[in-house]
Amino acid sequence: MTIFEAIVIAVVEGLTEFLPISSTGHMIIASSFMGIAKDDFTKLFEIAIQLGAILSVIVLYRKKFFPLNHWSFYAKLLIAVIPALGLGFLFSDKIDALLESPLTVAITMLVGGIVLIFIDQLFKTHTIDKEEDISYTRAFIIGIWQCIAMIPGVSRSASSIIGGMQQKLTRSVAAEFSFFLAVPTMAAATGYKLLKAIKETPELLTTKSNLVLLGLGNVVAFIVALLAIRFFIGFLQKHGFLLFGWYRIIVGLILITLIYTGYLK
Repeated sequence: MTIFEAIVIAVVEGLTEFLPISSTGHMIIASSFMGIAKDDFTKLFEIAIQLGAILSVIVLYRKKFFPLNHWSFYAKLLIAVIPALGLGFLFSDKIDALLESPLTVAITMLVGGIVLIFIDQLFKTHTIDKEEDISYTRAFIIGIWQCIAMIPGVSRSASSIIGGMQQKLTRSVAAEFSFFLAVPTMAAATGYKLLKAIKETPELLTTKSNLVLLGLGNVVAFIVALLAIRFFIGFLQKHGFLLFGWYRIIVGLILITLIYTGYLK
């Protein structure tokens, strides 16, 4: 992986992680188009740069995360992340196998786009307009919805936001809770992959060039994610999900065409 390729993938991660269009799917697409081999370091890089995106949420919403005595807030996040931790532990190998399939991404992009087009009509009643009013039960149910995103291309952001709206949260509150939930979810996934790499392939984290790429990738992902989150909240309040739905459909159709014509493997 070159520095240019690392920057491109980090920009894609930061730009798409918190939008309902699937960061994993877009990184798979970007890697495929650039011809980057899916070796152990590339897989690790795509996971590790999520730390930069996580940090952007903590910085933007630092009043929520600090001081650390916001026990109710942290309890909700802990309860909501339990389903993802359990399923991730049980099906880690199967999830890793799906991560290498552009066709899976294409299909889920298409189906997810259709869902987003109609999501505002499906969930019209919103009675919860602040995080403090989210119950522990609602938080857990949102966490279950988030698990759908273990299928590449679904989008963790989209599934958890849809789960929030199904639980009567307003669009903006559902989006913000999705951001908050990303912190323990992504931290756990990233931490697990890093520990696994240290144990099984320690050379990936001791090579100077690899460390430079990981550091650069996290910085780029952090900066881009900061901008993306601010844009998304404002856009969502005014326009809803329609544009994201059509975007997913168009990208899904293009990918299916490219795969079946042999331009994308």
